[in-house]
Amino acid sequence: MKYSLKFLTILSSFLLSWNLNPHIANADFANLTPCKDSAPFKKRLASSVKKLENRLKLYTSESKEATALKNEIEATKGRFERYSNSDLLCGKEGLPRIIASGQWDHANEFVIPGILFLYITGWIGWVGRKYLRYASTTENPFENEIIINVPIAVSIMNSGFLWPIEAWKQFTSGDLLASENDVTISPR
Repeated sequence: MKYSLKFLTILSSFLLSWNLNPHIANADFANLTPCKDSAPFKKRLASSVKKLENRLKLYTSESKEATALKNEIEATKGRFERYSNSDLLCGKEGLPRIIASGQWDHANEFVIPGILFLYITGWIGWVGRKYLRYASTTENPFENEIIINVPIAVSIMNSGFLWPIEAWKQFTSGDLLASENDVTISPR
């Protein structure tokens, strides 16, 4: 019993110290090539354009369908060109990859869209919160929650673009969070 406890203590301290040591992970992109140099990527472009051109042959050149297909061909070529010029890396099947490793040379692929996503979702939540606070001050708050007062909601939406600054001001003033007395606690 005495030895097993000692063994477990040594084993747990070893596992704990092994898990606490940081292991540096270097991303290896050797199996990815720049899209502008990738043969499968170029083949994918040719295949996509060829399919659209084959569909284009079914219509007269003056028809609205033909015009839409011509626009789609140009959009497809433009999309593939943007992928080529943006230094994206492609896999062996020719599809662009998003590198989310935190490296600054790939920040435009994940970090910037991620920050934009957080900003937009925060804006939606902030203006929703602001509208609910407005509705709670009206004569009939439940009705204003169900039937949205559009002019007020639009004005609140337009004022919510600086939500991080407003949130910080409310946080420092103590108005952002509810007091402990306002939070209901389950009787369990």
